[in-house]
Amino acid sequence: MVPKSKYLIPTFAALFLLLLGIQVYFMYKTYQVKERDIYRSVTDGLTNYIDKADRGHRTLEKKDDSLQKIIVRYYNKEISKKDFIQSFIENRAAVRNRLSNYVDSRLQKDGYKISTRIQYTSIIHLPDSIKLIDRPFTIFETKDKVKNPKIANTSSWETSSSRKRDTDQKVIERMDTFFVKSQIEFEITNIKSIVFKELALLIICCIFLLSCVLMLYISTINNLIKQQRQVEVLHTVVDNISHEFKTPVATLKIASKTLKKEWNPDTLPLIDRQISRLESLILQLHQDQVSDEITAITPEDWSFFVQDLAFTYPQTDFRFENKVSNQLPFDKNSMETIIKNLSENSVKYGASRVSITIAHSLQNLEIEVSDNGQGMENKELKNIFEKFYRIQGNNIHNTKGVGLGLYIVNKIITKYHGKINVSSQPGKGSTFSLSIPYEMPL
Repeated sequence: MVPKSKYLIPTFAALFLLLLGIQVYFMYKTYQVKERDIYRSVTDGLTNYIDKADRGHRTLEKKDDSLQKIIVRYYNKEISKKDFIQSFIENRAAVRNRLSNYVDSRLQKDGYKISTRIQYTSIIHLPDSIKLIDRPFTIFETKDKVKNPKIANTSSWETSSSRKRDTDQKVIERMDTFFVKSQIEFEITNIKSIVFKELALLIICCIFLLSCVLMLYISTINNLIKQQRQVEVLHTVVDNISHEFKTPVATLKIASKTLKKEWNPDTLPLIDRQISRLESLILQLHQDQVSDEITAITPEDWSFFVQDLAFTYPQTDFRFENKVSNQLPFDKNSMETIIKNLSENSVKYGASRVSITIAHSLQNLEIEVSDNGQGMENKELKNIFEKFYRIQGNNIHNTKGVGLGLYIVNKIITKYHGKINVSSQPGKGSTFSLSIPYEMPL
């Protein structure tokens, strides 16, 4: 399990990064498509507006040849370049107005902030191919300057004046022909905010999906690490405890055989009980469950439990009060485990006096174990019944143990559908109150 998990984390991370990359690429491509659609929409609308303006303007030009006259005068050096450009700007007022109307309409309709610019890039006198301008000049630009222009419309046309050479034959002679090229550039300055606004729902969904995957990934890794630690601790505990228990069990068995030969009635029952106790602990540790074999507990058994504790811990004052006078339908080994685990836990945490009270009321067995040990803080009470949990002082375990005692007690009480109440104060001790329901056989 552990070797395989070493590859699980980098594999999971690689897959998550791959998913993240796919999502980013998908969002980038979607952004590009949306941006192109917006620019295409603006370009088509702008082109239609300009075409209408040019058609109307060219119709007027056929009547008065105003643009032709301006170009001819500039070609003949009758006006300066500045005056020529100013006349050009005045002549193209219709195009500028049409363009301004379009920009305003798109702002009101779609919220597009459009920067536009009209430039004339080339004016050539065709008969001698002379260029009238050496670089493009601008005849219109919005207040917001065009920084990254998109060419929306390019156009070119010829202008010429004409006269009749022969009245009868009506021969038309073209004079002073000019080839003119122009272009309209534009930029949507708030294109990013528009695209992100339209893709907001998609972006939120992608972020939510990635967040869920990331949270699942973190949760999985945390659970995996936690499980690995528990497995490592369990292996260490089982190995150590099994080894430590085997030695006293073997020693007690040899002592029991020796005492049987010499017949010492005072210590022999004690040794036999200790052997049974140790074997029961080993069984619980390995199987993580209490034995299915049930031996009903008698009033005398409670006294034996306390006698064993007093013999094992001679420096501790055990005070015992038994108010039960009849046999109860509880497993003897389970009840012994409860009394000894709670009492030994008190001794381990500094108790010099342990009081044990056994009583019954109606159909409930009441067990109370109190001590004058070091006690616990309230924040520890919710964790003390967890498996392998031990109270720490400055992150250091100062008391020997493996954190199984209270866990086993809680498991037994849960099996009998009982309840455990714990009250404790640091420096004053703890009290464990157990209530176990039962039904007397008919």
